Amino acid sequence: MTRTLLRVSGADRTKFLHGLLTRDVPETGLGYAALLSPQGKYLADFLTFREDDAIFLDVASDLAPGLVKRLSMYKLRADVAIEPTDRPVARGTGEEAPTGAMSDPRPGMGWRHYDGAASDETDWDAVRVEHLVPETGIELIPNESYILEMGFERLGGVDFKKGCYVGQEVTARMKHKTELRKGLARVTGAVVPGEITSGGRPAGTIHTISGDRALAYLRFDRADGMESAAGAVSLDASG
Repeated sequence: MTRTLLRVSGADRTKFLHGLLTRDVPETGLGYAALLSPQGKYLADFLTFREDDAIFLDVASDLAPGLVKRLSMYKLRADVAIEPTDRPVARGTGEEAPTGAMSDPRPGMGWRHYDGAASDETDWDAVRVEHLVPETGIELIPNESYILEMGFERLGGVDFKKGCYVGQEVTARMKHKTELRKGLARVTGAVVPGEITSGGRPAGTIHTISGDRALAYLRFDRADGMESAAGAVSLDASG
């Protein structure tokens, strides 16, 4: 999936993003955060970092125009400019990362580089299945997904101690007042894309596949006796 690097500049850039994102931009290195709708639903996720007089957002290219538009809606009178750049985005998991690379804060996701290095040949589906990392447009669906169901707390993509942000009330309620009944899980067995059933009832959907394992969005109360179109499927307890 191609990526776009957005540049957020202006004197109010830090305060502006602080009031919108699920996690503040770190002073050094890469951070991981999301923008939510007022109803608490996922709109976009991205890596963030500071450089000179700007903050950068590393986002899936197909979400970049909508993210610029959505962020611009919140500008009001703030001294902020948001624009796409043509800087390349490279990533990999090799032990010898290129000079200037930064570590992706999500487990297993390697490094990122923004100044001309080449990506390596990592099998990203295998990495994401191994580490339960959802992908934009596959497991993460704009205006549908909830980030806690998608594991953002484990991935470091939400901070429950920061101040308010868009969608914070719904997210906090899901954290403190409810038990998640659905969410992202790793399954194994006869994994093929599509619906999973249990006792003839819908139990979830298989998404990214790597070998005999896959990422699936499940109803946890129907996780026993699951079947795909190809046969039996079960929760993967390894790792």
